[in-house]
Amino acid sequence: MITMTQLSHSQPILGVQERFELVNTCVKSVFSLPPVQVMQEKDKAKAEKIQILYDQTLDALQKLLNALFVEDPTPAGLKSILEPLGPWMNSGKAHERARAVNSNVSVLSHTLLTLPLYMPSGFPALGLLLGRLTLRVGDPDENIGREALDGIIILYTILEVQKRARDKKEINKMELYESNKRFLGPYNPVSPCQNILRVIAEFGDFLGPQQVKDLLLASLEGLKGGSEAQGKDSGEMMQLASEVTLSSVLEWYRHRALEVIPEIMQAIYVQLGDIQEPRAREVALLPISLLASSFMTEVVVALLMCPLPLDSNGAEMWRQLILRKPGCDVQDLLDLLLASLKEKPVSKKGRASIVPLAAASGLCELLSVNSCLGRVRRIYPQLLLALLIQVHYHIGLHLPGCLASRMDIKKNAQPSVFIPVCWVVKVVKTLLLKMGCSYEATLLDDQGGWELMGQAENHHRGVSMLARAMVHYSCQEMCRILYLLIPLLERGDEKHKVTATAFFVELLQMEQVRRIPEEYSLGRMAEGLNHHNPVMKVLSIRGLVILARRTEKTAKVQALIPSMVKGLKNVDGLLVMEAGHNLKTIFKGQDRKLNDSSVYVDMLQVLLPHFSDAREDVRSSCINLYGKVVQKLRSPCTPALEEQLISALVPLLLTMQEGNTKVGQFCVKTLFRCSCFMAWELPKRAYSRKPWDSQQQTVTKICNYLVNTHRDRAFIFLGQSLEYAKNPRASIRKCSVMFIGSLVPFMESIMTEDRLNEVKTALENLRHDPEASVCIYAAQAQDNILANGWRNSWPLSHEDSWVCDPATTHRWSTSCENLPTTHQRRSWIMQALGSWTMSLKQ
Repeated sequence: MITMTQLSHSQPILGVQERFELVNTCVKSVFSLPPVQVMQEKDKAKAEKIQILYDQTLDALQKLLNALFVEDPTPAGLKSILEPLGPWMNSGKAHERARAVNSNVSVLSHTLLTLPLYMPSGFPALGLLLGRLTLRVGDPDENIGREALDGIIILYTILEVQKRARDKKEINKMELYESNKRFLGPYNPVSPCQNILRVIAEFGDFLGPQQVKDLLLASLEGLKGGSEAQGKDSGEMMQLASEVTLSSVLEWYRHRALEVIPEIMQAIYVQLGDIQEPRAREVALLPISLLASSFMTEVVVALLMCPLPLDSNGAEMWRQLILRKPGCDVQDLLDLLLASLKEKPVSKKGRASIVPLAAASGLCELLSVNSCLGRVRRIYPQLLLALLIQVHYHIGLHLPGCLASRMDIKKNAQPSVFIPVCWVVKVVKTLLLKMGCSYEATLLDDQGGWELMGQAENHHRGVSMLARAMVHYSCQEMCRILYLLIPLLERGDEKHKVTATAFFVELLQMEQVRRIPEEYSLGRMAEGLNHHNPVMKVLSIRGLVILARRTEKTAKVQALIPSMVKGLKNVDGLLVMEAGHNLKTIFKGQDRKLNDSSVYVDMLQVLLPHFSDAREDVRSSCINLYGKVVQKLRSPCTPALEEQLISALVPLLLTMQEGNTKVGQFCVKTLFRCSCFMAWELPKRAYSRKPWDSQQQTVTKICNYLVNTHRDRAFIFLGQSLEYAKNPRASIRKCSVMFIGSLVPFMESIMTEDRLNEVKTALENLRHDPEASVCIYAAQAQDNILANGWRNSWPLSHEDSWVCDPATTHRWSTSCENLPTTHQRRSWIMQALGSWTMSLKQ
């Protein structure tokens, strides 16, 4: 240290970072020494020499610090010297705190004596230095407290010197120091908090927004470690000193902290991670309630920037707003959160915002405080609807700032996945439970409503389920929600409208709907039938069905049935199933049958494409509803209706063979109803759900009947079977191939070259199907077609050696050499299996 002091006069001088590292290293090596008394006791014979060496070491450190300041007497230079001393001033060991305070005071004394008349940048880090010294005034060790107060007096004198230099007044530094010593008062060992209050009051002229912030942060530093680390007495004194400092600063200079509130909130959040002692945490949270009492909006905005998901520290900061006095007005706080919940998480320019999600998180924490539930109930309808709309907005959304909790990071654990939409759904559920809607929440738990609510394709179903549950259990807030929803239906974007409409539609079951003008109920639902969004069409159908239960609305709703049905064309099968379930009640409830069958024809056209839907519930529902509609038909049968029913023959026959019991039963019922209405005489086995694998004759009889009875529709049957041959379910592809192999031979007289080529291509592709049985039956279908006279128009590859004469192919022969081609080594079965194996290798 002596050497470095001598080198400080050389050029070039150290940079700021180099000086900081040098001071930090020297301070750490000196301050961490045991107390001099302990070192002397270990070697009593050298006690005097140890004392001398110890004094020389401290003196060398101080001379180095002073020399470094002289080397760079600038604000940045002084800060690089004082900053490394800061952490040692809050040490749990008294001898380390004493050394740190002594070094700070010595540097300040040297600064006062050597300070240029004017430092244009002002005194650096004033707030931090003042805060650290102020806390030490309350130190249980009186010597430390007395020296810390002396350091504050020197600091005050330096500031006075700066002020007078700016005003160009004559200065006698020592006289000014003595005057300030009398002005700030003597050290009070009995009640050092009186000294702290006097210091904070008198430093007001020098504290700007940044200094107030730094002063608060320094006060928080003294709370780290708790009473156990610092000793019980020291810890309690530190907490008291911190509380007095925080309270007095915010009481007298609160208005100066307005522009730095976000930085203060962030600092509190960071510091809380290192403060575990309950009383110390209470003191650390004190600025939140004090600032919120005057600047609630700014505090709430700052809290909305807390990292998500909220950990215990962030949650405690939110609760502090209303748990401590003085706090903010709860109603104003809830109104602020509601305004944030009405924002979109993504702007028109695509910028993501965590504000709505943060507001939902804050609301969830406030709901845990029972004292504010009465105020929450006042705006409960608005909160509920805003949250439901936010659920829709957050589906599939990944927002910046949504990270794993700090606890996971500290433990080096695998961070848990945070899904924003799941969190908003959780807040909705929490709100319901706190408002006494436990039956509704339980119903959604049991029926999977919460999961539906968080899925893009099922969100409206989850919202509808919640609304139905609230109507069923007669939630006392339903009237308020109903009247609130009426204007909301016209606002916002499409997601906003879908959520609002899904909730509103279920409320049409309420008796109070009779008081609403028809334009807001029936009229709005009728308009929704022409909406470009299929979900809105389905919701409108649901609303009209509910309104049809009222006698005065029945006729008007029935007049809209054609529009309802036409709106379902080219709509997803799940939505068709949902709308069909509602339409079925209208069809069933009609007192008389419709004379115009066009509505039924349109309905059948809507349902037929979904017979091949990949979802079992969609297939079974649409096939079942198809049969229900056929039941409503009455003679005479129009050409359009006949064409529609004939178009359902092949899909029903093939779907019946997929192997699904439920779907198969509906197919049989629907096919039977079609046959009864059309007086078809299908083969009896056509209504059997037994697999066709061992009933080739049944397939042949069905195809023979279809071509002979509906010859002009044969190509439609062929096209449908070719389309079903592409079905993802192997059982459907297999029965389609069998159907094609039996149908084509009966079409010999009407078959065109183009259609035959289409059949060839399809069967060749199916011979390479991943499913072995499909390959085999595709080869068998080719064999069956060729055996019926199409050999010349169906050129075979060199490897194929098929004999197409059935009499020759299947005649018994005892000679292996005379066996027909299909029974020799390269039979069609072996060939099909070979093709299938090759396709798997590829």
